[in-house]
Amino acid sequence: MTSSSTYDPPAFGEADLSNCEREQIHLAGSIQPHGALLVLDDDATTVIQASANAQAFLNLPRDVIGCAIDSFPGTMAMRLRAHLQEPIHRQAVAVRCTIGNPAIEVDGLLHRPADGGVIIELEKAGEPVDLRASIDRASQTILGAPSLRALCDETAALFESIAGYDRVMVYRFDEHGHGQVFSEKKKPELEAFLGNRYPASDIPQIGRVLYLQNRVRVLVDVGYAPVPLVPRLSPITGQDLDMSMCFLRSMSPIHLQYLKNMGVRATLVVSIVVGGQLWGLVACHHYSPRFIHFEVRALCELVAELVATRIAALESFVQAQSELVVRRLEQRMVEAIERDGDWRMALFDGPQTLLKSMGASGAALLYEGQIQTAGDVPGTQQIREIGAWLDSRPREAVMATASLGRDEPTFAPLADVATGVLATPISATPVSNTAGEYLLWFRPERVRTVTWGGDPTKPVIVGTDPVQLSPRLSFAQWHQVVEGTADPWAPADRRTARLISDTVADMVLQFRSVRMLIAQDQLETLSRQVRLSVQPMIVANASGRILLTNEAFEQLLRPGHPSLRRLDDLPQFFSEPLNVRKAIQDLTEQGRTWRGELGLETLSGDVKPLTVRAEPVFATLDRKLGYMVHFTEISERKAAETARRRFQDGMIDRRFVRPAKLDATEDSAFQAMLAPIVENAQLAALEITYGIDTDRMPTMLESIRTSVARTADLLEHLMWHAGTDAGPSIDT
Repeated sequence: MTSSSTYDPPAFGEADLSNCEREQIHLAGSIQPHGALLVLDDDATTVIQASANAQAFLNLPRDVIGCAIDSFPGTMAMRLRAHLQEPIHRQAVAVRCTIGNPAIEVDGLLHRPADGGVIIELEKAGEPVDLRASIDRASQTILGAPSLRALCDETAALFESIAGYDRVMVYRFDEHGHGQVFSEKKKPELEAFLGNRYPASDIPQIGRVLYLQNRVRVLVDVGYAPVPLVPRLSPITGQDLDMSMCFLRSMSPIHLQYLKNMGVRATLVVSIVVGGQLWGLVACHHYSPRFIHFEVRALCELVAELVATRIAALESFVQAQSELVVRRLEQRMVEAIERDGDWRMALFDGPQTLLKSMGASGAALLYEGQIQTAGDVPGTQQIREIGAWLDSRPREAVMATASLGRDEPTFAPLADVATGVLATPISATPVSNTAGEYLLWFRPERVRTVTWGGDPTKPVIVGTDPVQLSPRLSFAQWHQVVEGTADPWAPADRRTARLISDTVADMVLQFRSVRMLIAQDQLETLSRQVRLSVQPMIVANASGRILLTNEAFEQLLRPGHPSLRRLDDLPQFFSEPLNVRKAIQDLTEQGRTWRGELGLETLSGDVKPLTVRAEPVFATLDRKLGYMVHFTEISERKAAETARRRFQDGMIDRRFVRPAKLDATEDSAFQAMLAPIVENAQLAALEITYGIDTDRMPTMLESIRTSVARTADLLEHLMWHAGTDAGPSIDT
């Protein structure tokens, strides 16, 4: 039996490529030698742990362990103490100070780790940066990027000019965690990595988590000798020090070997975080040792925030365009019913709308046993077989595959037209032996060559000496021919398909509901469709007597509600019963269509927002058959509207509130630099509010609002830091 210890996470430096995914890289126990690290007690008065080089690096006369920081020559203790009440457990704060004898000027980054104490990382101070010029240039460049590709190309160029590395790559993650070099800026003599893909295993999951916590990581020299912490274990916890937020933290030996295999000597990696998720990285490589100081790193982090905001805007714009296409299609369907009595004509009279919006080569509609198609599709019988196969699978709102022949080998001969299939149900769950009804899109097989940075199938070489263990020794491009797959369906494709499907399903339900009123002999069969619909509905006859309500409508009402017999019984359930009663009277007595928003009272006393669409159904101009009443819950939309208002109300406006750390003169420069940042965020918010993902809108808007606040704080801190060689006035 295998010991359970086999599954324990390997300690830092003890992993191999079979378990590096779980290596405890945040418990490094050592630092890179271009700085020194001090750990203070909870009161931040005494050094309890330090890097072994601290005494020499800081020009101190004796060992630092056990020393009070007030005893150190210079201004460090005074500078640090001024920030101890700030929320440094969430984000490190940088201060410039002096220390040692002879005195050296250093930048100190301090934060509180979760386990207690205060960590101070010290590095030699750098030259000041022209923040205003850099931010102005970056803001205008990023704001002017018209597409994601252009934005990433500009980002690579910006980072090259700011940080000066030999190679700058914008590295984008896909839905499986694999990465691709999406844009690249490099020295002419270097081999191109543009387009190369790298497997998800190259960046362990714990590393991805740390990229969210610590947005900037620097490796000065891949050949460095790690400087251990003394003592190794934290005196506070008796465990390894949690170095998750430490910029000096040593890097995994496996990662260092990986870089050595590529010939890389120094790196800078900056996270791109969109909507709280790790979207990608800006990865910079240098082929000789390279150190960049705090202000440059902070500027890189600020630019990455601007880039992330613009990415959110561009992706939301694409979604908004998809929604516009769907709304036009919906209007055409309504017009087709009025003109031809059949909504299906709108789907297939102009099929390019249906195909182009999904990047599909063919489409088909399975409806009431009939099939209509557009573009390149399988034969009629084969489409029926695909529908039956879909019926046999768990029902989902969107069912998609990029390898139909692999999922079901009997469909392999359809590769030239239907390797990729995306299907959405357009009616409720089939009853009895009735086949399901679907809208389907098809993509053909695309035999393509995927370029990997090294052979991903041969990741490990293990010798008798653990030192010989290394990642792929060759990073020459390795080409993989991929067969049996189509272009994958992107999340945007799935969202667009769902939107089209919802529109078609709504049309199907309305169309069938009208036929139910016209043809009473089909009442039993078609009423099941209404009952199973996820859209709350009421069907009433011409006198207002309710013939049918579905489960979705019943679930809206509070448990044990009074029975509903007539439309006149509805007002008691809503927050404004008089308005509802007036609308029902207009509907039943005047034949006026009822459109509006309602507040449904719940058992808890809350009000649930709904939209209502009710209209009379006529057999002839003077003969009314009854009424159809549709309800739609709009809590998500209301939440999105609330988020939109909160964003506008909470958007930072520093024109009237001077930042605490800056004087009146500095405030003017601060506002000038902040203006394009706020403009970028407001544009992104505008794009997002027109997106189709209302459920994600509050999260995305809050992410941008937080990003602006974080960027403003970072800018204020940078200006204060750059303008106060002697420190803030509170310390003097």
